[in-house]
Amino acid sequence: MNGPQDLGGQMGFGPVAPEPDEPYFHADWERRALGVTLCAGAMGAWNIDESRHARESLHPADYYASSYYQIWIKALEVLLKRHGFVGDRDLATGDAVDPAATPKRVLKAKDVPAVLAKGGPCDRPVAMPARFKAGDTVRTKNFHPTGHTRLPRYARGKQGVVEAVRGGFVFPDTNAHGQGENPQWVYTVAFTGSEIWGEGADPTLVVSIDAWENYLEPA
Repeated sequence: MNGPQDLGGQMGFGPVAPEPDEPYFHADWERRALGVTLCAGAMGAWNIDESRHARESLHPADYYASSYYQIWIKALEVLLKRHGFVGDRDLATGDAVDPAATPKRVLKAKDVPAVLAKGGPCDRPVAMPARFKAGDTVRTKNFHPTGHTRLPRYARGKQGVVEAVRGGFVFPDTNAHGQGENPQWVYTVAFTGSEIWGEGADPTLVVSIDAWENYLEPA
């Protein structure tokens, strides 16, 4: 979706200014926000793509006024309400006052290291052979879905060259909306700076993205 998170190429937001020796967390509540989000995700009611879409769906004014982990917590409230784990009264009082859904599973403290070590692999076998191969010239589709997508706006309708075939992976555009994993081949596609940014772009610049097969067509 063309949401507030899709900032590639947008003007007016200033330069990227990395913080030297940046800590993992800038406040204790951020550490807790990460832990609560991971524990809630472990209940099994939603997947990583739905959680990303919940963050993207925040109102732009709210999104831009929020810090990284504030965005996480606001999106988590959306997910918990959507799946029946909390209600408005629970959030208003800060306590569980209304009946709630029962989670599929509960992450116990003793199990956290093993669960984190396992991760959440999203590579999957694909029934059909890959449509493209390294060296093929392709063009990304120019579409603007209202739902989740991993194809950034700046790379739509652009011509590039397949650098590598990365394997089969869950298709986030459907997985975010409960429409199945629909695994597809994923390719690294390279674009020249001028193709992406147009006249005046740095001639030495190359921009690479990982693109699902559904995003591509032969050029």
